Amino acid sequence: MILIDGKKIAAELREELRKEVVELKVKHNKIPGLTVVLIGDMAPSQIYVRMKEKAANEVGLKSEVIRYPGTVEEKTVLDKIDELNKDESISGILVQLPLPKHIDKQKVIETILPGKDVDGFHPMNVGNLSSGYESSVPCTPLGCYLMIKKIEPNLSGKKAVMIGRSNLNGKPMAQLLLKENCTVTITHSKTKDLKAECLEADIIVAAVGIPELVKADWVKKDAIVIDVGINKTEKGIVGDVAFDEVSKVARALTPVPGGVGPMTIACLLKNTIECFKRSKN
Repeated sequence: MILIDGKKIAAELREELRKEVVELKVKHNKIPGLTVVLIGDMAPSQIYVRMKEKAANEVGLKSEVIRYPGTVEEKTVLDKIDELNKDESISGILVQLPLPKHIDKQKVIETILPGKDVDGFHPMNVGNLSSGYESSVPCTPLGCYLMIKKIEPNLSGKKAVMIGRSNLNGKPMAQLLLKENCTVTITHSKTKDLKAECLEADIIVAAVGIPELVKADWVKKDAIVIDVGINKTEKGIVGDVAFDEVSKVARALTPVPGGVGPMTIACLLKNTIECFKRSKN
């Protein structure tokens, strides 16, 4: 079984991006800039943002974090996004989710210019992705896709099952795999026989937040299994896949932690650079 080492693949991607930033600086006399807006003091968000800032600095991006208290007015945040939209030194804008209840998430997402939307959540980017046009792709599914391609460069004709239908993971992941000529099934909590669906799959991407849902007898021999889940349990952090038993049947499998997570942050940097390049064309 191949252990898909997200840390290693992310480090390789960051090194490629670092070289690209050097080339862009020579070509345009400018470097891509990423601005993160962080609202409130939720510990997981603080940790994520620190990791994003560190990674951005590592590849040579211009990086800035704007922090607001959890009580900040929605209008203040929207006005700041408008200001960032107009700032030519900023290639990418990310507002860290989740937001306090009094701030409308959709309004925030739609205020970010599609060309600076490094999360790939703006309806225009969502539409472009599903239409097969150039777009920013949400970072987690993009990371999953790049890991799958490392294991199997030719995905044409493969059967892929997505467990989970969120806008964040399930739907964009399905679009990426459709583009590769996979036959894609999206499953969810109302799917009648989830195990039977999974047993048909050459590729399984699990993103539902149910600890160790996917067991060995759900997985076809030599399937590629990507585990997006991060669940706190009594025995520590586990994914949506029962790692020890599935590792005995799968061709390749991501660990939790150390699989998808590092790739999500590396893909955020990749999206920032792509936004910069598109703005120069």
